Amino acid sequence: MAYSSSSLDISPKTLIGVGVGLAVAGGASYFLYHRYLQYRDAMPQKWRRVGTLQRINLFPIKSCAPLDSTPGREYDCDVLGMSIDGIRDRTLMLLDENNTMVTARGYPHMKLIKPWQVSDNGLIITAPEMPELELDFKNLESPGQDLRTSISGAPVDAKLCGDRFNKWFSQFILEKNTGLRLVHYPYPKPVKIICDDLKNMPFMRQEDSGTFNDGTSYMLMNLSSVDDLNTRLKNPVEPLQFRGGFEIKCDEHEPYAEDNWQWVRIGDEAVFRQVAPRTLCIVPNVNDNTGKRDVEGEPLKTLKSYRTFNHSSPLLGIHLGLRQPGKVKANDVVYVGEK
Repeated sequence: MAYSSSSLDISPKTLIGVGVGLAVAGGASYFLYHRYLQYRDAMPQKWRRVGTLQRINLFPIKSCAPLDSTPGREYDCDVLGMSIDGIRDRTLMLLDENNTMVTARGYPHMKLIKPWQVSDNGLIITAPEMPELELDFKNLESPGQDLRTSISGAPVDAKLCGDRFNKWFSQFILEKNTGLRLVHYPYPKPVKIICDDLKNMPFMRQEDSGTFNDGTSYMLMNLSSVDDLNTRLKNPVEPLQFRGGFEIKCDEHEPYAEDNWQWVRIGDEAVFRQVAPRTLCIVPNVNDNTGKRDVEGEPLKTLKSYRTFNHSSPLLGIHLGLRQPGKVKANDVVYVGEK
């Protein structure tokens, strides 16, 4: 049965008062919720040691191998991501002729493409049975044609690097002279909108979206979690298969402790906020040494049997947003925040 104000003998003035009261209550709830988020997002004053930074992985080319991690060398962490001597994480990417990004999801042997740092801003790129390819970030094709692509649903512009790069990557990946184009990230700051998977995460900021990263500029892996997963696998996998930028060795064996690390400090300077759990695509099923995908769907098949996000995507590691820039190096002490 429907009711009207006249049938219940409620005056219009009373209805207006109730409406105002509900609006005020709603506004107060909104205010309190955002004050709560601000409190949760305040940088901690107390820190607790949990381990050390075992390895740093910087991937100049999306979906390819990382630079070798050299002990003692310092990496800069800023809002755009990790860098060393002018070489930045995931600022190079491959596109097909439709401007769609090309990754190891479709071409697993891309993981065999290896960049080597030879100078400030300079790389030598190698791959099996291919000649070495030199790349100097300062001498890329300029001004370079703009191309529009998208990453995880987020549009982004990129610039062409030049024909000789296109031919080299096409020959190795497609086994023909054309079809792929190497592009670079041309901006001094993050410009991508937040991707669909992370847009509802309350502590995610637009500037956390990075360069050509799928989600954020920084990803952390707890080696204890990988060790625990390996106890469940017939063929253990290397942590690198999960492509985290930071690999953390805990002082105590604490698998999946990173789920609860809301704030992370590495060394004395760089501070990060956990903004989301890290869901995984199919790339971790590709062996980094062989460039071949596991025929049984491991390790994701096993991981999905006991760790998923929203009952679908397998989950391992965390996405981080930078909240205080700084330098990091292997063996730095890692701390988590305490309120």
